[in-house]
Amino acid sequence: MILQILLSNFPLMSALVAMVFAQFLKLFTHLLFEKEWEPMIIFSNGGMPSSHSAFVSSLSTAIGLKHGIQSTEFSIAIVFSLITMWDAAGIRYQASKHAQLLNVLVQDVQTLIMDLKQKKKQEHKPLKELIGHKPLEVFVGAILGIVIGFYMEYWFYR
Repeated sequence: MILQILLSNFPLMSALVAMVFAQFLKLFTHLLFEKEWEPMIIFSNGGMPSSHSAFVSSLSTAIGLKHGIQSTEFSIAIVFSLITMWDAAGIRYQASKHAQLLNVLVQDVQTLIMDLKQKKKQEHKPLKELIGHKPLEVFVGAILGIVIGFYMEYWFYR
């Protein structure tokens, strides 16, 4: 009963399909751009396309299609989407850059200490560097989400 209710929720299903599809696409865009097959990229943040953007833009599209673009629900969804995409391309992207720099600094300090003490360097777990998105990744994710929102409405919820 609950599953049936969830499956009939067009905005929710549209958003989930967009997020899963965007995460799946990361396998191939990573292979294309980085020339490296990395299956675990499916479970990571960052990368092309932005699954966060696909998720929220598909939700907004579905809400707009279901309730109309002049509805309060659509307004709330758009504001939520813009905040999410701004964060993905702004704050989280800058956090990625900070993590990259900190990883370099930690490596350099460890090398310096090893040279000074002639001891074995202590291993540390590097900070995760792929947590944000470039603006293009956010844009592509948003377009993907909008397309999936229209596709889901046309094929499954008419």
